[in-house]
Amino acid sequence: MELKTLPNSELELMMILWRAGVPLTRMEIEERLPKKRTLSKTTILSFLSRLEEKGFVLVEKEGRNNRYLPLVQESDYLKQESGSILKKLYGSSVKKFVAALYDGDGLSKEQIAELKDYLDRL
Repeated sequence: MELKTLPNSELELMMILWRAGVPLTRMEIEERLPKKRTLSKTTILSFLSRLEEKGFVLVEKEGRNNRYLPLVQESDYLKQESGSILKKLYGSSVKKFVAALYDGDGLSKEQIAELKDYLDRL
């Protein structure tokens, strides 16, 4: 199944849900937002409604509250988005992608060693 690319605002809420590992209420999601990120209750509910429409979350009624449960696994979303970025921006070339990171001072010696270790294990 092809997943839709999420705008940053919706992705931010999905990241909170994925990290939590349990269904969360709107208020619990709001509490986990970065302190400098202020979203109104209605804005959060709007984002959650969109995520439900897109099939990313399941809404479970619990008394007067709704709990939001991710239906899409984080790893599945990241795999698809990574592939999409690699294809769109780097012509599916991993070498060009890594070169762009390296040339832009984006990789430390530790990160290069980590990448080398990972490739050696493959």
